[in-house]
Amino acid sequence: MRHSFLDRYSDLGSFIHKLDPRTKVITTFAFILVVVLTPPLRWQAFALYFALIASVVLLSKLPPLYVLKRSLVIVPFVLFITIFIPFLKPGEVAGSYNIWMWHISHSGLLILWNVVIKAWLSMLSLILLSATTKFAELLKGLEQLRLPKVMVMLLSFMYRYIFVLVDEVIRMKQARDSRSFGGKRTWQLKTIGNMVGTLFLRSYERGERVYGAMVARGFEGQTRTLSSPHFRMADLYFAVAFLSCLALVGFTIIL
Repeated sequence: MRHSFLDRYSDLGSFIHKLDPRTKVITTFAFILVVVLTPPLRWQAFALYFALIASVVLLSKLPPLYVLKRSLVIVPFVLFITIFIPFLKPGEVAGSYNIWMWHISHSGLLILWNVVIKAWLSMLSLILLSATTKFAELLKGLEQLRLPKVMVMLLSFMYRYIFVLVDEVIRMKQARDSRSFGGKRTWQLKTIGNMVGTLFLRSYERGERVYGAMVARGFEGQTRTLSSPHFRMADLYFAVAFLSCLALVGFTIIL
């Protein structure tokens, strides 16, 4: 599995890439907060949010098609959770079908639109954050923002060893297939269960060995990077401009 899954384009030299990770984290979560608090009927506001995030994507020199593809991955999961809401939510009927007498309500469609558009815009901002910031620098920024060290370490280990576990699963699957995996369904389920148990034991033993090695090397629970991020005037200008755009959209919603 490729280790550049999240920060594939983090080495580009754009203005957005050079910003302090704390600036990008704060503006990203401010954007998500404003998007979530926006009433679902204000479609003009969502169009402005998309224009704002699209302008930052262009400024970051990220491939727009790459960002779009990555953001659309979340849509099937959101639809899987919310697709039945228009049929189950009571309210004014927008349409009906003869299959089991299902009815689509306006309020259900509004909830479906609200969840999908907000989840998609939030995912766009998170992809922009992860694609323009190296993961180690992002963790350092979160630590400097006083995020609990336990959460920072969990994120660090998750990103480091998820690839190791995926590679382990691929090797186990290849070993299973090379031994003519087949037979009855109960036998297949038993084999898969044994694989899951083996993977859990190997993960636990690896965690013990890694922890022992880290303690032996003087681990203190802090994220170490080659360089420490610094807040510059460019970060202040970007944060003020970005937050001002969000505030302007918020005022248009109120008016």
